[in-house]
Amino acid sequence: MHVIVKSDAYHNERVTVQRLAPQPCTIRETGLTDSFLGELVCKHLYDAGVLDMPRLVERLALTGAVMEEVLVFLRKDGRIEVLGQMGAQTGGGQSLRYGLTERGRSAARDALSRSGYIGAAPYPVSAYRSLLKVQTIHHGRISAHDMRKALNGVVLTEGMLDQLGVALNSGRAIMVYGPAGTGKTYVSSRLIRLFAEAIWVPHAIVINESVIEIYDPQVHQRLDDDSQQNNLMLNEGIDRRLLCCKRPIVITGGELSMEQLDIRYDPFTRQYQAALQLKASNGLFIIDDMGRQRMPPAELLNRWIVPMEEKRDFLNLGGGRHCELPFDVILVFSTNLNPLELADEAFLRRIGYKLPFGYLQPDNYERIWRQETERLGIPYDPLLLLYVLHQLYEPESMPLVPCHPRDLLNMAIDRQRYLGSSGPLSPADLKWAWNNYFVQLDFL
Repeated sequence: MHVIVKSDAYHNERVTVQRLAPQPCTIRETGLTDSFLGELVCKHLYDAGVLDMPRLVERLALTGAVMEEVLVFLRKDGRIEVLGQMGAQTGGGQSLRYGLTERGRSAARDALSRSGYIGAAPYPVSAYRSLLKVQTIHHGRISAHDMRKALNGVVLTEGMLDQLGVALNSGRAIMVYGPAGTGKTYVSSRLIRLFAEAIWVPHAIVINESVIEIYDPQVHQRLDDDSQQNNLMLNEGIDRRLLCCKRPIVITGGELSMEQLDIRYDPFTRQYQAALQLKASNGLFIIDDMGRQRMPPAELLNRWIVPMEEKRDFLNLGGGRHCELPFDVILVFSTNLNPLELADEAFLRRIGYKLPFGYLQPDNYERIWRQETERLGIPYDPLLLLYVLHQLYEPESMPLVPCHPRDLLNMAIDRQRYLGSSGPLSPADLKWAWNNYFVQLDFL
């Protein structure tokens, strides 16, 4: 398991972000207006009924000083009222409770009719652009040693390891291609291990008055390190609207649609959802099964011409509105098809690196077979492997594919478990797995 540790790079990232995104102490320093924050607080109170200061601070991810300023603004406007004090749960201190007036409830309903977002205060898009640039994944610091450490245990040739490392340092898009089962997606997804720095991801960003959610718990893995557990992020002064996370990885396949590559508005929830590449910002974006999507390959590839060449993306907000944001991802296309069937040579030159993944030589097949037997906790039997290679593969001229050892061994164990037998696997077990794994055409 790859674990992010505290390192000099980690500390430097923290210091850099702290300078860029200090905790705001006033409404002005949030980059938001008092009317915007006032509406957001009203929506929270409409949702929860009554809230005290600690809960408002937690919900909006703002400091107490900013919340005080917003509450004073709302009280003067007659939208909230003080409902008295409540004892702190841990004792020792009182906290005022706040609720909406009738005017406030009407204002909250009006605000919800325009935007259904109820969450942390969003981060201004101008500050977000700077944050993406500071946290760029294109730092070009990967070495040959880094590649071998990150992909330890992955069976790849030395040449392929070096090709991948150079491609990652280049900052250009990468296409990996080859037959199914040759490890393209598996290897591509492990490349994120090379980027161990922590990054900061906003709950949401605001573009004019439109709030777009960025943080996605299915994509962004928060770092629950000591500094967060002890709430030192607050002491260090980093804006609490930012969450400390691992660099993200987004993998999408044949289900990908063009709509997912733009900001989407849900008319039912009245909320905006970020494009997939925006969620992958400062991380890795893998388009798997290229050519199997519902749109023509040329249409999907053309979507990336400007982002690949200019390192910026133009996102559509609807109503003729657009937003420009840095395109800071390592973009990887993975396909089982011949790249020349997907695009012409002129377009493929824009991608930069095209890396072929092929079938295995017997020695590398043996390395994977050994790894799988170790993983499954079964003894490695060289005679059984020779049987598989010479009695199963050779007669059918079947190529050696990296995923085969895992699948064949698991199916053989499935058979043993069904029969209630134990002990080492036998040639009969592997022959049975072979016949069930591959399509048999003898009956035709």
